[in-house]
Amino acid sequence: MIPEIIAPEKDLSVSSPTASRSATETVNGSHKFVIEGYSLAKGMGVGKHVASDAFTVGGFQWAIYFYPDGKNPEENSAYVSVFIALASEGADVRALFELTLVDQSGREKHKVHSHFDRSLESGPYALKYRGSMWGYKRFFRRAALETSDYLKDDCLKINCTVGVVVSVMDCPRLHSIHVPDSDMGMHFGALLENQEGSDIVFDVAGVKFHAHKLVLAARSPVFRTSFYDGVNSEQNEIAITDLEPKVFKAMLHFIYMDSLVEDEVLVASGSPLISLSDTVAAKLLAAADKYGLERLRMMCESYLCKNISVNTVANILALADQYHAMKLKAACLKFAAENLSAVMRSTGFEYLKEHCPSLQSELLKAVAGCEEEYSSAGKSRSVWGQLSDGGDSSGRRVRLRT
Repeated sequence: MIPEIIAPEKDLSVSSPTASRSATETVNGSHKFVIEGYSLAKGMGVGKHVASDAFTVGGFQWAIYFYPDGKNPEENSAYVSVFIALASEGADVRALFELTLVDQSGREKHKVHSHFDRSLESGPYALKYRGSMWGYKRFFRRAALETSDYLKDDCLKINCTVGVVVSVMDCPRLHSIHVPDSDMGMHFGALLENQEGSDIVFDVAGVKFHAHKLVLAARSPVFRTSFYDGVNSEQNEIAITDLEPKVFKAMLHFIYMDSLVEDEVLVASGSPLISLSDTVAAKLLAAADKYGLERLRMMCESYLCKNISVNTVANILALADQYHAMKLKAACLKFAAENLSAVMRSTGFEYLKEHCPSLQSELLKAVAGCEEEYSSAGKSRSVWGQLSDGGDSSGRRVRLRT
């Protein structure tokens, strides 16, 4: 009997992708070197220098060498030389350099030799041992230097900047610890649901809601004033007469959990059979305005903005104006101005003319702004021209640019 050979099962698991990042940058440092008694240093001999004190940049020691008679004999003492020298033992470093001879006249016409902010064909300068140098044998002609504004009171000032090149590896650790999303809203929501420690009851059309004064005061300036400075500071039960229970419940949901109620509630409230002003979103906007809940106001504005159309824009504009929803109002005005002819034939526009006459002047300003936008863009079509060419009165969204 031939033994059966069983192939090992393939590991079909997919490992998580990994990533790393290498960043090459410079660690910069500067040193100011003042050379007093230049005339006394002059004549010390070719190849001889005066040195600055050692200074540290990027973990390495550096020094500035100034050669008043030049560094090499072939220059015949016609130039002064300036170099930056590596002063650390056993070093192997790449760096960028900048040498500045300071103009002491105050006119800021410094003489600058720099590696920084320019393309380098071979990259940064490499120094591999103590005494390695970078600089200029012909830094400045001596005769010109001695009659220039760089020499004042027999003194020279040299600024030096060193940028040591370093590479940093950034990669996730093998055993990282995942931090879950915030669950603060869940815990506060449980506090509301369980009524633990509640110290205030709201009676909304016979429905009782238990809540916590401190939480409400932290979220709403109106509740804060009412509970701690106003007439309700000693009350344990308050009747609410201008909000429906489902709207008040949705507002409490936001206060405790910082989110809107489930989408199903808002979608159901947005049924075409329901007047816009009767939707939960519209009534929540009113509640947000009354209780100073700015984030809730913005959430309602965002939701209502998605429902702007030719047939709804006038009503949404009226709501936005009534409850100080300025971003929503601006979006409505712009949409109405860009689709003026179709909007003017809608039933909502008749309501606007009758009940909100002040909004008509604001709409005219928005129309004027659109005219200017069309003109500056080189478009020949006039927004006002929509009054004569029909437009779209079907009720669908024509365009909305915010």
